Amino acid sequence: MSTERPEQHPPADDLRDDTAGDRSARRAVTLFPVLVLAAGALGLLLPGSFTGWGESVPYLLGVVMFCMGITMTPQDFRGVAARPWAVALGLGAHYVIMPGLGWAIAHLLQLPPQLAAGVILVGCAPSGTASNVVTYLARGDVALSVSVATVSTLVAPLVTPPLTLLLAGEYLPVDAGSMVVDILKTVLLPVLAGLAVRLLASRHVQRALPVLPWLSAVTIGVIVTVVVAGSADAIKSAALLVFVAVVLHNGLGLALGYGAGRLTRLGEPASRAMAFEVGMQNSGLAASLATAHFSPLAALPAAVFSVWHNISGALAAAWLSRRRR
Repeated sequence: MSTERPEQHPPADDLRDDTAGDRSARRAVTLFPVLVLAAGALGLLLPGSFTGWGESVPYLLGVVMFCMGITMTPQDFRGVAARPWAVALGLGAHYVIMPGLGWAIAHLLQLPPQLAAGVILVGCAPSGTASNVVTYLARGDVALSVSVATVSTLVAPLVTPPLTLLLAGEYLPVDAGSMVVDILKTVLLPVLAGLAVRLLASRHVQRALPVLPWLSAVTIGVIVTVVVAGSADAIKSAALLVFVAVVLHNGLGLALGYGAGRLTRLGEPASRAMAFEVGMQNSGLAASLATAHFSPLAALPAAVFSVWHNISGALAAAWLSRRRR
């Protein structure tokens, strides 16, 4: 989910001086699970109404990624240059922990091939941009969160396809080359286009920033509706198993991400950022890739993850914000 990043704010200890864009992002993150639940229910109850919509999913994801790009600023990239070691640790933890957990959970639960591939693909996706706002709410290191999310998205065309091939290839055939092209078209190009618009028309973009989180939320809701409608029959028999897999995947990712930050002595605020950068995924991308390269059923874990990681992230942020650093 794409949200406005609060990198311009004062230290996260002071949560009172919010801009309009950041308040909008916080509301969008809070209400997003409700929206996605409603979208999933719509797809489940009226699957026939969305027949043939599957081809629109990559374009819808492009809208979400364009919104992410338009919220970026040069400050995001200066943050990477200023703290390369911390960003590299976050990036490594993200692309090691979550893919590995996806593979392990698929084996542990003995998931059917389609669902196993879907869980692994979620783990191989880049970081979810809602993690930036959740890190802010948890009083974590927002600058580090933004930097890791930005870099993980930009390198996704080079990392996600080979990781998926390596870990999910035993379950289903994976065309890594085609997946690279799809990620370039649906992720990297829209992000770069959004960044270009931000740089060339920043004054006009600033006025639109409060709307962008809601545009992203609604678009992801439509993606979830389409994905659920495409596998409505299978959901009734596999929903519980998928939910267990998603809760384990996300929960262990949050815990191990936090632990990685503490183990490498990044400090408490950075460890909180690491927890959300590792445990929260770009599930919209995973759903799009699963639908295009596997099947609607393989996209089911991504649809469930899209709901659950926002609920768990909000709960974890509320708990952490009440703890002393």
